Amino acid sequence: MSITLDQVTKQYQGNPVVNDVSLAVAEGEFFVLLGPSGSGKSTLLRAIAGLTAADHGRITLFGRDVTQVSAREREVGFVFQNYALFRHMTVGENIEFALRVRRVKPAERARRRKELLDLIGLPGMDDRLPTQLSGGQQQRVAVARALAHKPKVLLLDEPFGALDAKIREELRRTIRSVQRELGITTILVTHDQEEAFALGDRLGVMNLGRLLETGRPTELYTRPATRFVATFLGAANLLLRREARSGSDLAPARAEGETDGPLQDRRDQEVVAMLRPEEAELAPDRDALLTAFLGYGHVEELQFTGALERLRIRMGTEGAARSGDSETSAMPPVWIDVSRTQPEQRAFPLASGQRVAVGTRRIHVLPTPLSSFTVCAESRDSAARLMENPWLVDLTIRMQTRLSAQVEPLVADAGASPVVAPAGVAVVTAGPDCPARVRRLLARGVTPVLCLPEDAAPPSRVIVHFAGQVARRSTLAVTASLLRHVPAEAVFLGILPGDSSERTRTAGLRQLLDVRSEAQAGHGLDVRTELRLGERIEELLRELEAQPGQMLILGLPEPGSLPDSFEALLTQSPGWPVLLA
Repeated sequence: MSITLDQVTKQYQGNPVVNDVSLAVAEGEFFVLLGPSGSGKSTLLRAIAGLTAADHGRITLFGRDVTQVSAREREVGFVFQNYALFRHMTVGENIEFALRVRRVKPAERARRRKELLDLIGLPGMDDRLPTQLSGGQQQRVAVARALAHKPKVLLLDEPFGALDAKIREELRRTIRSVQRELGITTILVTHDQEEAFALGDRLGVMNLGRLLETGRPTELYTRPATRFVATFLGAANLLLRREARSGSDLAPARAEGETDGPLQDRRDQEVVAMLRPEEAELAPDRDALLTAFLGYGHVEELQFTGALERLRIRMGTEGAARSGDSETSAMPPVWIDVSRTQPEQRAFPLASGQRVAVGTRRIHVLPTPLSSFTVCAESRDSAARLMENPWLVDLTIRMQTRLSAQVEPLVADAGASPVVAPAGVAVVTAGPDCPARVRRLLARGVTPVLCLPEDAAPPSRVIVHFAGQVARRSTLAVTASLLRHVPAEAVFLGILPGDSSERTRTAGLRQLLDVRSEAQAGHGLDVRTELRLGERIEELLRELEAQPGQMLILGLPEPGSLPDSFEALLTQSPGWPVLLA
């Protein structure tokens, strides 16, 4: 690999701007780092270039550890968004600058300058000043200057941001052509998905300082693993759906709101499904659909954009069909974004307010165990207080999911009659009654369960521990799903008895490394690992009490049970959020 990052972290004022990023870029690959403003992508690029020092981790270029090496000695070419050309120098002098600093002979500088000007399509412009060039020409000169000293790696920090659409497209072609001709390993930072798709051999999507996913453009677009990637790489409809154990048909999740009293027991799994606008079909009625029926709706918005027509459909329960006892209509109420081509528009013209049947050509189910959040409380007042928790509200918004409440007077009574298993993650108030609530939910097969103090603040550090190998897989999945939406540091914490032998300690360290490898391979998540010696609960309490702003993700030793010794983790005051997997 030409570029290797191992748990690279950069903090500003104690906040991780780049959070444990690990990445490998192959030699000659054009890798695009994609993400919104503030996601950490430019900071990561500057760390690779040596313009910003990493606080943690290692950076390797072509097998050489350059973490502590100066920018000049890293053999990297860097192109800035604002060109950064020397205004008092000619085009030729700008291109030769890096060569002059390296004391290259004039004849060699002139030969290299002419070669690069021909390569970027600006021959004969040696004597012009930057002010005499267009924005696109200036950026081409900036690329030539970055390539003058023959770097092994080319880094581009949003080089097309200040250019108009036509020039951007021309410059993209130029840079891609130059990269292929030279075979130079390149990383481009952008927030523009069209640029990413046009240029990248592979993409990496960042958010909140974490590298969420990497893969080929078609893979990330059609089969994303996370909500953020699904919605960032193009338009996407995220649907909460019920996947019945008896079959693979998707049925609607309960509507948002409160539920009073015991309801019919449900053990179906709630999943998050992605429907791309172009994968939806519209027809006058169900029988006219050529694809799987989703439900009926009404056209609320209709926009003509040239090649495509964009519509927003408000779905409802009207005309819902049933398969046995399982509904197959869309969750009410929900809006579906649809895009149609010109031939589709001509075949079935639509107007605002018109009733339509909606079908799906393809639905992709995201592999996330955190679908939605349901506050479980014994009264409306306690449910309302917990639903107003700022961190829970913010987390729900970031995850683009539903927050609902299930009010059940007997929720805290472990001996009461069964209640409905809430959808998604069950949220209960931490405190003295929390263990009883948790046991009751676990007995109904409900996981994960979030124990949340009413005044809980956003965590700055997340501790992850599973109390048995049986919980390892589920704990890793829950951890990956949560950390994609939480800008916090995280650590896998292994705990062994204080009198463990040296052999046992070595095995424990190996197990932690295996956990890290499994998280990387299975979830694209890199988290630090630490080993403690002592009694499990005491060590966890000591770690949680060491500083404010902590959260615990805890894998239970046996599914469906909460050991008495774990109660201390849920009843502390003031406490901390605990997510039981």
